[in-house]
Amino acid sequence: MKHKGIVLLYLLIIFSVIKTGAQTGDAKMNAFISGLMQKMTLEEKIGQLNLPSAGEFTTGTATNSDIGKNVKEGKVGGLFNIKGVEKIRAIQKVAVENSRLKIPMLFGMDVIHGYETTFPIPLGLSCTWDMKAVEQSARIAAIEASADGICWTFSPMVDIARDPRWGRVSEGNGEDPYLGSQIAKAMVKGYQGNYSSNTNIMACVKHFALYGAAEAGRDYNTVDMSHLRMYNDYFPPYKAAVDAGAGSVMASFNVVDGIPATGNRWLLTDVLRKQWGFKGFVVTDYTGINEMIEHGMGDLQAVSALALKAGVDMDMVGEGFLKTLKKSLDEKKITLTEINAACKSVLEAKYKLGLFTDPYKYCNAQRAKTEIFTPEHRNIARKIAAESFVLLKNEQQTLPLKKSGKIALIGPLADAANNMAGTWSVATVQDRSVSVLAGLKQALGNNGAVLYAKGCNLDADTAFEDRATMFGKTLNRDKRSAAEMKKEALKIANESDVIVAAMGESAEMSGESASRTDLNIPQIQRELLKELLKTGKPVVLVLFTGRPLTLGWENKNVPAILNVWFGGSEAGAAIADVLFGTVNPSGKLTMTFPQNVGQIPLYYAHLNTGRPLEEGKWFQKFRSNYLDVSNDPVYPFGYGLSYSNFSYGDLKLSATSLKGTQSLKASIAVTNSGKIDGQETVQLYIRDKVASISRPVKELKGFQKLLIKAGETKTVTFNITPEDLKFYNSTLKYDWEQGAFDIMIGGNSRDVKMATVNWSK
Repeated sequence: MKHKGIVLLYLLIIFSVIKTGAQTGDAKMNAFISGLMQKMTLEEKIGQLNLPSAGEFTTGTATNSDIGKNVKEGKVGGLFNIKGVEKIRAIQKVAVENSRLKIPMLFGMDVIHGYETTFPIPLGLSCTWDMKAVEQSARIAAIEASADGICWTFSPMVDIARDPRWGRVSEGNGEDPYLGSQIAKAMVKGYQGNYSSNTNIMACVKHFALYGAAEAGRDYNTVDMSHLRMYNDYFPPYKAAVDAGAGSVMASFNVVDGIPATGNRWLLTDVLRKQWGFKGFVVTDYTGINEMIEHGMGDLQAVSALALKAGVDMDMVGEGFLKTLKKSLDEKKITLTEINAACKSVLEAKYKLGLFTDPYKYCNAQRAKTEIFTPEHRNIARKIAAESFVLLKNEQQTLPLKKSGKIALIGPLADAANNMAGTWSVATVQDRSVSVLAGLKQALGNNGAVLYAKGCNLDADTAFEDRATMFGKTLNRDKRSAAEMKKEALKIANESDVIVAAMGESAEMSGESASRTDLNIPQIQRELLKELLKTGKPVVLVLFTGRPLTLGWENKNVPAILNVWFGGSEAGAAIADVLFGTVNPSGKLTMTFPQNVGQIPLYYAHLNTGRPLEEGKWFQKFRSNYLDVSNDPVYPFGYGLSYSNFSYGDLKLSATSLKGTQSLKASIAVTNSGKIDGQETVQLYIRDKVASISRPVKELKGFQKLLIKAGETKTVTFNITPEDLKFYNSTLKYDWEQGAFDIMIGGNSRDVKMATVNWSK
């Protein structure tokens, strides 16, 4: 007992020291900022709330540019859309040497999935189910961005999305709040850490809130949902990022309870700050304040005041704060206290980043020369890309390919280096990415031959292809006739041993303002694919996409399908690694793939109906189903094949009846019955069978990704506690309720082993 008491005393002392240190640090920051703000004019305080886009200016003209003049006058708190350490140093110099109070600026960028070393699009990255890889990708992105002058990233995007028509599903982590929360935490930790060095940058969680639930999958559209759905399904990843210490939050474009998020005090103050304890600052999305005019919330002065009073601290691009807040203050429509609170939040972010100590902390030109797009970073990007690919089908072991013979590589994405990085790759040097053609040739060497033909354009519609290949990501549309291109492709297909068809979406067919109503592969590509199958040669579809597509026909007819999303700067090399079996694929889907758009929204964690379909049937009159297709997806959430075969034993529970805070151990044996080593992501799902509100048919509550050698069996154990059973009830109380629970473990959300446990309070 005496020994335990001493240990407890030491722990209390350590905790006290840590707490005192934090308080001392906060007190020092508060004193500094309070002193600074006492010197600031009203105009300078409002200036800190202004975030314009940098536009185009050269280093030598920074002082004389319009932005430079505003910086001198204290009218700019930060800039974004600026790349290059010398440019950033030049404009920072104006702020700290030529302005009255010498306040440093923030420099932000959409560093979404890498800087110049680009990783898979976030949806692809989520399919690794590997939190160490996710965190490492953010860490490398932060290292490279910070080396080039950036101290703030508008990432991670953690919007839950269950409608693949919405193009920005490519930028998020899929449909599940539990997995999304784990990824949110890993991304914040990777980017930001504890601001301990000049390689840590501030994270910005977006888009708060509910942006991923836009009606009809149409970008920027209306969102309408119950608070129950918000708290249980859509809020968790945002809260996880806030709990992880994210320094900033970006307001979303959509309405929440009829009020635009940018002007929604309940959302930005009551939920974010009061309920969750957020201590950072809130920035709008691009012209978010101005867009409230179109929502019918008033003129620029009115919506600017609404945003400030709601809890917005920084206005991106719109200049509503800059132009109207002084007038609103004079007219007593806002208070000085509200302006001060916003200014203080922005200044605190700069203090935490260390910019007041060293305004040029992120402006080391030597780092920019040695820490960006390094061989080490590229090798890691290649490894993570290969881990993100999802093997959807592999009939008769079509894959892996042999490193010999002739391979016909056909399709509009086969030699498209500038599309490999995918959407939202603003810092990427696009043409430096590795194409599929280059990757296959390098891997094959002198052991065989790669014969290439484009085969068809992205789409038969020229105007559509123009819309789908923006921002320098052209596919160099071939002006030959479709028949001529197809003839060339079939010639090399007939000369080859196997056909690799690189098809699907272009990089900008998903992303912001890239909603689609037809989720099929473009018809001209599918027609070519049909002709390739007629040759009788083995066909592998290497599928590029930024969203779930409707692949019913492809799943029935194509022997092998490898979904490679957009794998980043090393995509082509990583694709070759998997096609030739150097890497055994291990990706698992994080969004459900529907049979057609008529099933959308289709997601695994749905509520049951009062008339559910009987198991094993796909149509019953007066049941919840369709006349023309089953309720089933083509590929369920959590699905993904391997070159190994994994079999699951019986589910074993440590108890079938528990009480109170007792914990439950759920175990299952997983065997690799294949001939090669492989990784399997074992997934835990729980169903609350009887509750005060209707609960989903199953919910992801845990997962473990592990390497299992050929012929080896590993036992996977999950420790389940009442914390895993909690949900928000009809009064929005977060708690668990006693009763029966189905415990399910399997390799995807559909194929699970199940047992039931009773848990009482």
